[in-house]
Amino acid sequence: MARIMITDDAAFMRMMLKTLLSEGGHEVVAEASNGQEAIDFYDIHSPDVVTMDITMPVMEGIAAVRAIKEKHPDAKIVMCSAMGQKEMVMEAIQAGAKGFIVKPFEKDKVLSEIAQLV
Repeated sequence: MARIMITDDAAFMRMMLKTLLSEGGHEVVAEASNGQEAIDFYDIHSPDVVTMDITMPVMEGIAAVRAIKEKHPDAKIVMCSAMGQKEMVMEAIQAGAKGFIVKPFEKDKVLSEIAQLV
C-alpha cells in the first residue's frame, strides 16, 4: 500500500483516480488542484507517490515536478496525460517523473504503474 497525492485541476479526474487507487489498496493522503498546491502539499503530507496532471492553471505539472524534485530528489512522481501529449510526457520524464498514466484511466494500468514505484 502506498500513500498517494493526486494532482489534477479537474475534480472529476481526481475523484476517478482516488476511487481506482483506493480500490487497489492505496491511501490517498492529499489532493491538489494545481502544481503550486502539489508543491505545498508534498511538504505537508510526504506522500510515497504523486500523480501529476500536465496541463493545469496557476502552475503546470512539469514545472511542479521540477520544483518538487529540486527539494525532494527521491520523490516518485507519475504524470497523467491525455493521448497525444507524448512530447510533454518526455519533457516530464527528463524533469524527473518516473512514469506516466494515460487518460482515460484504466484501473489495471494505473495500479501497475504505481506498483512499479513502491
